[in-house]
Amino acid sequence: MEENIKELTLLLLYLTSWEEEGYKDQKLKRSWKTFRYEVLDELNEEGLLSGSKKAKSVYFTEKGEKKAEKLKKKYLED
Repeated sequence: MEENIKELTLLLLYLTSWEEEGYKDQKLKRSWKTFRYEVLDELNEEGLLSGSKKAKSVYFTEKGEKKAEKLKKKYLED
């Protein structure tokens, strides 16, 4: 069950994200932290999300975006 919660949290973060300019014109996906902090911490530790614990939003790492796209196919596409 915990793995499903992590996967669905990552997917929801991805689906509610927006794109903004990062350093050196790099495009970054960003999402608000409106989910369980324990799950967000685990996703951060796994290298899927990045950002300050004090911030109200997180950035997706490249690895996190790729995994979220796979989860989108797994859960939303037939």
